[in-house]
Amino acid sequence: MQVVETPRLRIRRFDARDGAFIVDLLSQPSWIRFIGDKGVKTHEDALRYLEHGPLAMYRRVGFGLYAVELKETGHCIGMCGLIKRESLPDVDLGFALLPSYWHNGYAFEAATAVLSYGKESLGLGRIVAIVSKDNDRSRRLLERLGFHHECAVTLRPNDDELDLYALAD
Repeated sequence: MQVVETPRLRIRRFDARDGAFIVDLLSQPSWIRFIGDKGVKTHEDALRYLEHGPLAMYRRVGFGLYAVELKETGHCIGMCGLIKRESLPDVDLGFALLPSYWHNGYAFEAATAVLSYGKESLGLGRIVAIVSKDNDRSRRLLERLGFHHECAVTLRPNDDELDLYALAD
């Protein structure tokens, strides 16, 4: 199900057909370094990740992480969406692209569309984002989107401290 589209991208809900893409994205060294190892190594792991992650969130709150596809080819290049975590009071923006698609403006384009969708279609107020302390690329993207650093947070005991950014109103 398509959620939103931009001039170059189609942003849609994930489904079971995305298993191979999920294995590829979640196995990237950049994903593991900045987001964490989700233990997704096989197609079955990917289906489990989708079922207990994005698909469960769609059912629970009506939104979640979405597949980002190139309109021209239909090729899935990443994910971008809105996450409602139990450990944060606000909805947060999440995004990740396959490294071969970095430096093309796709993350900015997808995030801008998802933020507009969240505000206009879902009626969300405050939207935040969390980022690893050493993830300068994502930090720069958040600032370009209008986010500002607000504080440090820890999502769970014994987790690394993350920086929380809030979207300026």
